Amino acid sequence: MTRNLGSTDLKRLHREWRRQAPGRVALLLDSVATPANVGSILRTAAALRVEEVWLCGQTAGPEIGGTKKTSLGSERYLTFHAVEQPAAAVAEAKAAGYRVVGVELAEGAVPLHAADLSGSVCLAVGHEDRGLSAAVLGAADQLAFIPQLGRIGSLNVATAASIALYEARRQGWPTA
Repeated sequence: MTRNLGSTDLKRLHREWRRQAPGRVALLLDSVATPANVGSILRTAAALRVEEVWLCGQTAGPEIGGTKKTSLGSERYLTFHAVEQPAAAVAEAKAAGYRVVGVELAEGAVPLHAADLSGSVCLAVGHEDRGLSAAVLGAADQLAFIPQLGRIGSLNVATAASIALYEARRQGWPTA
């Protein structure tokens, strides 16, 4: 009979996957304005062991009520860097040893699954309507997009960030 895992089983399962997660993953939020989106991104980031988060432009901070409500306290597991200018945030991420990969529907972007997300990578996502700023697009080491098969042209930024974070971790896991 199949059953849901209990808390001890979950801890064991997650511990095993943590051991199989090489590389460092970080995030750069470029003017992600909606607190619920930021909170959702932070919760996923904590679940996938993101080490650092750069908040730049007009990004809603982790202390804002709507962000806290959605993140459910997961922000305490993340290290934040508040930087006003997006170009400075990219520079800081690079100085910390990360390659910056912008997740954006943009010219020159490669499909996300074809992007090299191994090693130390910082995924950058942008504003809900405008996407990544010109400063981040120009300074990123690589641009990647999420292939979509339906008639909808783009994804919610929190959904896109979740997919990109998962793909970055997935690329580091063993294939067997």
